[in-house]
Amino acid sequence: MLTQDEVRHIAKLAKINLTDADIERLVPQISGILDYFAVLEEVDTEGVAETSQVTGLESVTRPDVIIASEIEEALINCTPHQVEANSVKIPKIM
Repeated sequence: MLTQDEVRHIAKLAKINLTDADIERLVPQISGILDYFAVLEEVDTEGVAETSQVTGLESVTRPDVIIASEIEEALINCTPHQVEANSVKIPKIM
């Protein structure tokens, strides 16, 4: 079982302001979570492959391809800002 001082320390690390009532309520809750991790550590996972997801879904990616736009020149011509190498230069804000 965690102590109230340990919960205060965890809250300080997380930069969370807790009242004494919050700390009193969280001591058994956080202790229960940590106890459950202790139970999980006892599970035999020898021979079980690591996995990050189990649905079989895969990320679908495509290469980035630059495609010229028909309105590129019109957009560049309508800006009040300076244009350099087909890029609009805007003033710094910071």
